[in-house]
Amino acid sequence: SACFGNNGQGVMIAAAGDALWDNGAVCGKMFNVKCTGARNAVPHPCTGESVTVKIVDHCPGCPSTIDLSREAFTQIANPVAGIINIDYHQ
Repeated sequence: SACFGNNGQGVMIAAAGDALWDNGAVCGKMFNVKCTGARNAVPHPCTGESVTVKIVDHCPGCPSTIDLSREAFTQIANPVAGIINIDYHQ
């Protein structure tokens, strides 16, 4: 990863989009993320849960603020949705 190289950081991880990246200043920071709704044709993708993830990578050019690992995404939304709206805070 851009933050930790080949050192594993678990599965509740995420990559920061350009809006959060700040030249890597966000590396290692923890964010609580909750699904707030659909961004495509999948109706009601949210599980109602939230997840805490650690920023371990950069997602340059990503349209999203936070790109969640599959494990983290599945905790808060139906994985079929692919892209969701979220609220997040550190």
